[in-house]
Amino acid sequence: MTSFNKLAISALLSALSLPVLAQVHAGDSVMEHANGKRLSIGGYGEVGYTRNFFSDHVSRYSQPEQHKDDPSHGKFDIPHAVIYVGYDFGKGWSMGTEIEFEHGGAGIAYEKEDEEGGEWEQETEKGGEVELEQFWVQKSFGRFANIRAGHIVVPVGLNNAHHEPLNFFTVYRPEGENTILPSTWHQTGVSFWGRQGDFRYEAQLLAGLNADHFTNTGWIHKGHKSPLEYDIANKYGVAARLDNYSLPGLRVALSGYYGQSIGNSYPRNANGVDNEYKGTVLVGSFDFTYNAHNWIVRGQADYGYLGDAEQLKYVYNRQNSKSPYKHSAFVSKNAYAIGIEAGYDVFSQVPSMRADGQKLYVFGRYEMYDPYASNTKNTPYDYTTVKRMAAGVNYHPIPQIAVKAEYSHRFLKKLYNDEPSVSIGIAYEGFFL
Repeated sequence: MTSFNKLAISALLSALSLPVLAQVHAGDSVMEHANGKRLSIGGYGEVGYTRNFFSDHVSRYSQPEQHKDDPSHGKFDIPHAVIYVGYDFGKGWSMGTEIEFEHGGAGIAYEKEDEEGGEWEQETEKGGEVELEQFWVQKSFGRFANIRAGHIVVPVGLNNAHHEPLNFFTVYRPEGENTILPSTWHQTGVSFWGRQGDFRYEAQLLAGLNADHFTNTGWIHKGHKSPLEYDIANKYGVAARLDNYSLPGLRVALSGYYGQSIGNSYPRNANGVDNEYKGTVLVGSFDFTYNAHNWIVRGQADYGYLGDAEQLKYVYNRQNSKSPYKHSAFVSKNAYAIGIEAGYDVFSQVPSMRADGQKLYVFGRYEMYDPYASNTKNTPYDYTTVKRMAAGVNYHPIPQIAVKAEYSHRFLKKLYNDEPSVSIGIAYEGFFL
């Protein structure tokens, strides 16, 4: 069962006042959407508008008092527009692709790097912001055993395993996980996955992360990126995930990642820090979704460890000012993100709305996260410690569409100014063929 089929079934069961199934894993084959047909075409997308009632000046953290009364600023954005194409060749062989357009554009983008004193930089991410997030061939031996090879989603954490916009209440992806982990985390490798009874399991062998991309404000968030025409695989990583569906309406999961990151770059330096240290990355995550009795509750807790973090500033590519990597700031040994959200469908109490399949979730969310939880070499970046609250509504006129609105507030340490904002958006997810 897939997200699209799940939505339709959820609407029917809700109308009959029966409990619905818990969230279904987003990594399952796109061919399951095809409902027995060989070709499947679908996708998802989201458009958002935000008004931020805080300063966007590059020195808002280094000189917070000077920017306490700065004017608000707003933005329109298309965070993700995605096209799925899948095909079943027969005899257990299938393929799947996911092409994503991020922020409505492609090519080279300019960014103002706050952690580098507001310096303008020209950023290239895989040649722009059009990415091939999935491209794989799969052999299925049965429900219990599937082997997938190619470019695949790494299902570590709630956000990566369930990243479509109808799988979270906020206008944008949950902020904590989206800050410290790659999102969506996708890499080239091999995956074994299957279902047995109430369990879904997956194990992956991947190209390692690249420590040259790690930052103080994003930890390993960009570590899966490559500015080259290929993914560097001097080092390797492994990921695993286990989901359980034993209790009706509830899904709980454990996931994790292990790999080395220092020296997984080009050119590979045979001497110095690049060769002497490993940069071991360990990530552990717990997440759950409860979807029953007109409630949806989701939560996650992620903790990460980075070995040799104090050495990253001195690796070759980070010292070369002409390289396409981060050149300043220490990286933390530890990072964490904890979040929970809950929403209740108030239309479930209105017979006409319930019969029509419309839903209106009133939700609240709380999260806390810090990509720089350890002060490397006694160098603090206290503005990275964030507690965030959000409240709003999600209106579903039909199961495949959500109109979202929220008020959110970031609470920073007392030295800094808090960051409130208002956001509205619309999102869809569906399969057309």
